[in-house]
Amino acid sequence: MGRKVLFFGDFGIDDIVALIYAFFEDEIDIVGIVADYGNVTKSTALRNARYLQEVSQSYEIPIIAGAERSALGTSDVFYPEIHGEEGFGGFIPPDLTNHFENDFENFHVIYDLIEQYNEDLIIVNTGRLTSLATSYILYPDTVAKVKELYIMGGAFNFPGNVTPIAEANIFGDPYSANIVLTYGRNITIIPLNVTQSAIITPEMINFIDKQNQLKQTEIGKIIKPMLNYYYQFYKAHIPTIEGAPLHDLITLWAIINEDKMYYETRPVKVVVNIGESFGQTIGDFRQMIQLADYPVHRIGLNYNYPAFINDVIRVLTSDVNIEEKTTF
Repeated sequence: MGRKVLFFGDFGIDDIVALIYAFFEDEIDIVGIVADYGNVTKSTALRNARYLQEVSQSYEIPIIAGAERSALGTSDVFYPEIHGEEGFGGFIPPDLTNHFENDFENFHVIYDLIEQYNEDLIIVNTGRLTSLATSYILYPDTVAKVKELYIMGGAFNFPGNVTPIAEANIFGDPYSANIVLTYGRNITIIPLNVTQSAIITPEMINFIDKQNQLKQTEIGKIIKPMLNYYYQFYKAHIPTIEGAPLHDLITLWAIINEDKMYYETRPVKVVVNIGESFGQTIGDFRQMIQLADYPVHRIGLNYNYPAFINDVIRVLTSDVNIEEKTTF
């Protein structure tokens, strides 16, 4: 059995691809899915998670309704130009709007899952940190039992993607990010420094699509139109980029590839004061004995890209017999 993972996501394209990867990767065992607002609304995120559950026939995995809005007290902004109206980019699942009825409130299931798995559980959060922060407020002693937390977010001495210095997940709710990074332990942060270069090229996308179309797998209908949509957005805004960045997938990949990641453990702070630096993540990387008095966390700074992308291709074509080359 793989590592037990409670997955928090806001189910736009990169979260969806990450979850598909997790369903096919034997070393990862998703035991719960928390669907949050972020890339899309909470209700859309829930529908997307349920659709993926049905496609993968993973009915035993509980889906948890996460946060509907941030702690900012302002209207949240969604990104259809990046992820599509329904979060699937160029892919439109059949009857998505009416396929599932009603919303539900079952946030307490987070508590139940942590109590069930205790120190065997890893939390991976690839969206805003609102739901995770709420868990720290409601169940601090229980959340403290979790073995490790992996967070996709932040940018350390690296350009942001919402402002010149702030990354979207942290900028979307820096107050909640501050709670998690203040009270959390055994936290690994996978920032834009790493994820922006975790790209999948059109050639790779076409290869995955071809292999899955030959077998008429469900994944063959989803991956290509989603990632093409995603890539077109990035290409329009970053003309030099060569593919679609898999921000959230590499965060999941990191939990089972410790030897292929490079980390530094540093004091970390989130800027919560309104102003030009709002939502910035600050890491103290000075080569000094006395560093800033911030909470200390592990920060991903580099990784083995060939190992990463070959694992992605292997896993996303795992249901087919591959006769062509798989190394890019």
